[in-house]
Amino acid sequence: MTDERRPQPKAPRRAPPPLNEAQLRELALHYAARFATTRARLQRYLARKLKERGWSGEAPPDVPALINRLAALRYVDDAAYAGMKSRAMAARGLGPRRVAAQLAADGVDVDDRGDGPDEAEALAVAIAFARRKRLGPFGPADADRATQQKQLAAMLRAGHGMAVARRVLAAGSTDDLEADQFSS
Repeated sequence: MTDERRPQPKAPRRAPPPLNEAQLRELALHYAARFATTRARLQRYLARKLKERGWSGEAPPDVPALINRLAALRYVDDAAYAGMKSRAMAARGLGPRRVAAQLAADGVDVDDRGDGPDEAEALAVAIAFARRKRLGPFGPADADRATQQKQLAAMLRAGHGMAVARRVLAAGSTDDLEADQFSS
């Protein structure tokens, strides 16, 4: 192999310059414009960027004031984020416990999470999950005990309560389950 064909080493990347107040504000606005986010997620993002690039200002950055300003302008709204995320997760068939855990991980305050689903909504979400995953009456009719335990575990991991999961999995047929759904 000749020297012409050998890959040349890449020049080291130059580190980006430290952030100033205007650049930090632009980063925050750009992030809030691109992603539905919460105050806590925006705080983590800005802290990471400050750690990566550093700060060039004389006084330390006032990140909480910047986040409060964006929240006052409604660019960041924890309650709206919680509602959107809850609906999206429920549409995927995930139960209220899983939704609450995700909202807590995203830094949504308990007051901003809203009320959880009522019993009929929780049942409807569990039925949708069982249908999508082919569990209980939507799956094979000859499920043995081990398969039933796996199905129950899947329902519980998805955030459904034990009573709702057992109710869905114990239904004899899809007709029974749908009739049960409309009667509650």
